[in-house]
Amino acid sequence: MDWAATLRQRWRRWRRPRTLGEQGEEVATRFLKRQGYLILARGDRGRLGEIDIVAVDQRTVVFVEVKTRRSHAKGHPADAVDDAKQRRLTMLALQYMKRHRLLDTARARFDIVAITWPRDRKPTIAHYRNAFEAVGQGQMFH
Repeated sequence: MDWAATLRQRWRRWRRPRTLGEQGEEVATRFLKRQGYLILARGDRGRLGEIDIVAVDQRTVVFVEVKTRRSHAKGHPADAVDDAKQRRLTMLALQYMKRHRLLDTARARFDIVAITWPRDRKPTIAHYRNAFEAVGQGQMFH
């Protein structure tokens, strides 16, 4: 194997997601791309936390929360996006829209991609479009 191929192989191994959550975000990104979404950002950080995926679907900015679990023993992955998480995501989305000057020009929505990924099996993906409305102060969507 030549040095360039060795370097590419090491890079792929180094870049491979390590946690279940990171692996789920990789799977969700590929899934959304296959659905025709344009991925703008992954892991966009704000003061209050992180937006897993920011994408565009048609003419709508989509803020995607990805939840990955091994099983449903503690509930469905989408159930983890509770009211507090929705408020935090709303504020993060507002910050993102302001930072990129999109408030007056783009519609937005919140999606959830819930992944159940048992060991030694392929993941099951559930995509909830428009999973919740913007909540809390600073509501920006109509």
